[in-house]
Amino acid sequence: MFIPGMRRAAVGLTALAVAAFGAVATSPEQADARPKPVDVTLLALNDFHGNLEPPSGSSGTIAGQTAGGVEFLATHLAELRAAAKKKNTITVAAGDLIGASPLLSAAFHDEPTIEALSMAGLDYASVGNHEFDEGAAELLRIQNGGCHPVDGCIDGTPYRGAGFQYLSANAFKTATGKPLMAPYAIHKVQGVKVGFIGMTLEGTPQIVSQQGVAGLSFADEADTANRYARELRRKGVQAIVVLLHEGGTQAATGGINDCVGMTGPIVDITNRMDPSIDVVVSGHTHQAYNCDINGKLVTSASSFGRLVTDIDLKIDRRSGDVISAAANNVVVTRDVAKDPRQTALINRYKTVLGPVAGRQVGVTNEAITRSQETLFGTSLGESPLGNLIADAQLAATDDEQNAVAAFMNPGGVRADLDAGSVTYEEAFTVQPFANNLVTLDLTGAQLYCVLEQQFVTGRTLYPSATVGYVVDPNGTTGTVADPCAGTRVVRGSLTLGGTTVDTAATYRVTVNNFLAGGGDGFSALTGGTNLVTGQIDLDAFVDYLTAQSPVSAPTLDRIRTTAEVPAA
Repeated sequence: MFIPGMRRAAVGLTALAVAAFGAVATSPEQADARPKPVDVTLLALNDFHGNLEPPSGSSGTIAGQTAGGVEFLATHLAELRAAAKKKNTITVAAGDLIGASPLLSAAFHDEPTIEALSMAGLDYASVGNHEFDEGAAELLRIQNGGCHPVDGCIDGTPYRGAGFQYLSANAFKTATGKPLMAPYAIHKVQGVKVGFIGMTLEGTPQIVSQQGVAGLSFADEADTANRYARELRRKGVQAIVVLLHEGGTQAATGGINDCVGMTGPIVDITNRMDPSIDVVVSGHTHQAYNCDINGKLVTSASSFGRLVTDIDLKIDRRSGDVISAAANNVVVTRDVAKDPRQTALINRYKTVLGPVAGRQVGVTNEAITRSQETLFGTSLGESPLGNLIADAQLAATDDEQNAVAAFMNPGGVRADLDAGSVTYEEAFTVQPFANNLVTLDLTGAQLYCVLEQQFVTGRTLYPSATVGYVVDPNGTTGTVADPCAGTRVVRGSLTLGGTTVDTAATYRVTVNNFLAGGGDGFSALTGGTNLVTGQIDLDAFVDYLTAQSPVSAPTLDRIRTTAEVPAA
């Protein structure tokens, strides 16, 4: 357990430290005789999501600066190692390095990203929920190497696996009860041991397709961390770092090195962790923060390689425990030299990808963003791009499957569309999951239940233009066990194609297969019947852009409130 001090400041042994580590030397001779602590630097990132090239738009800026791109990230990491003692530096990550990636990485099953981060010196990484997008067997291949079982070695060269160790302490093989991968690693620096425990969020099965987590079960994060912390201590490890793919959110007024009004799962998880755990490197929420929670240093480096968290540890040589820990989130600016090896890697994969990425598939009259409008004080409203995708999914299934409505989940909309020409690569970046469209039967009563479940999950389903309904901010919210008990959606207000929905009638509705399986907590959709699987969502999106161009941002008038539509 470390004694918290001022960030980035030299921290001396306080009175508390005296109690923890013994008497402070009282003479110069005694002070000189005491072994100096070992300085260890951790360089941390999270939620890279295959962003080899600098992200565009708002995704490519942070703290008022353009940021990101693996060519610049590698250079910044090298400079930070040079500023510290290189041999005392360990580079770590807190999950979602791959998955939901741009085409340049995703077209090759994210092998380019693993190669790039290995080359950049990554040592250990926890497994994020997106590492499970293609299932446990594919994750093991990503770790260990070998050609893809279906697509082979797409770029014509062998895939050698990750040059770093994935850690997964709380994902267990259901059949055996054993961890899927190594739960922790022990790294020695100048004779002292540093333990790293890696985990993803316990709720992974609710946000990953059922195929992705088949045969796996996920345990509580704090309980798992405490279990393996005890095991590490039995092995003589006193300095313990958790790499956790779960996080929180600070208030909008907080900067990248602040911790203002911190909320979210990471607070409860950290509060329940054993005092022997010193540092929690977190992720998942794509936020930046630098916190002291219950005496532990808790950090996150936002997303897409735009930040690196520079963490300085001082470790007592005799006890092996952390004396102090301090962190600083550093912007990965683009004013440094590009790493030439990363440039060569990007160019090689671009050449193999060929002209497919640059093919124009449509034109937009204006920028169409994924940002959500505010609905009674929260970001639970519609999204221009989300609505557009729902329209595309309905267009792909209205004649084919007699669908009368479509709904899109917000987590599946991954990037904005800029004004002007839209390339296949840009469309792919918006819709990278290759989910199939599923059209199913729902009764009117089930539709109301699905819409009520939005307020239980805290996630809005983006509706197609055929859908309209009214929300009462003073209505009650249902429960996880009974979302249908909610009264947020005004009964009688739901219309499809301008016609009021009859709760006893049946309607054909299109969603993606992730939602159809109850993803994002929408269990009410699993009650649908007569399921028919259609084309890939990206193909539907591309077809719609091509057919409807030039495309404008849809009007946000599909979900209204009682303030806009007073009761009759």
